[in-house]
Amino acid sequence: MTRHLLTAACLLSLTAGLSTTASAADLSAQQIIDKNVAARGGLSAWRAVQTLHTEGELDAGGAPSHALPYVLKQKRGHKSHLEIAFKGQNSIQVYNGEHGWKVRPFLNRIEVEDYTPAELKIAADADEFDGPLIDYASKGTKVVLAGTDKVEGHPAYKLSLTFKNGARRNVWVDEATFLEVKMDGEPRKLDGKLHTVSVYFHDYKSEHGLVFAHEQQTVVEGTKQSNKLTVTKFAINEPMDDALFQKPKVDAKSVAAPQAAPAAAPAPAAKGP
Repeated sequence: MTRHLLTAACLLSLTAGLSTTASAADLSAQQIIDKNVAARGGLSAWRAVQTLHTEGELDAGGAPSHALPYVLKQKRGHKSHLEIAFKGQNSIQVYNGEHGWKVRPFLNRIEVEDYTPAELKIAADADEFDGPLIDYASKGTKVVLAGTDKVEGHPAYKLSLTFKNGARRNVWVDEATFLEVKMDGEPRKLDGKLHTVSVYFHDYKSEHGLVFAHEQQTVVEGTKQSNKLTVTKFAINEPMDDALFQKPKVDAKSVAAPQAAPAAAPAPAAKGP
């Protein structure tokens, strides 16, 4: 899943069902993950993906709400380059797997700023673009089956993940499709308190032989805040030079969002004989 960075990075209304601590019965965590990997296109196919280019729109909320176009380029090694367009300008976030930078022209800051320690931690802890379950063991992740829940009215397996850095997260896998339907997001601090964040996944479709969610919705517990992200384009293994993920060089011109080409004037009507 996209790293978000889309805070994003990166979202459908919360109708969380009843939780149960009962065992999911006849399938082990490994069997559930195996079925999930198969449903998403297979392990070998995902291992062959070295870069992922996605485009779409991010609902930024507000009144009225704004649907902001974005382009996200990702490369193995946790490298990412995100641009979000708003009112003729591009916000930029870049992470090279170790260091991160941002440009925020929306705040009248046409200069490159380093990521804060908190932003670096979020970027470092984010999933690769294949998500937390693909190749989980080689990533140093441990997974146990924590029972079953209902997510948006559908039964789902609840998997508890412990990452090699000690962080924990829950992922819910639909019992019918074996695709991820919900995931814990990074908690957000609002009004001095941490609020639980849930990310919901919808509209799965096949792209280049792999299966992606084309819609994500992030919901912040205890608030009306909800952000939807819609993906309209996927490109796999597009060449990406590592320079794309280094500290950007920007000025007012470089952060200007591309303008749509003007429509061509209609051709004159043909005259009769």
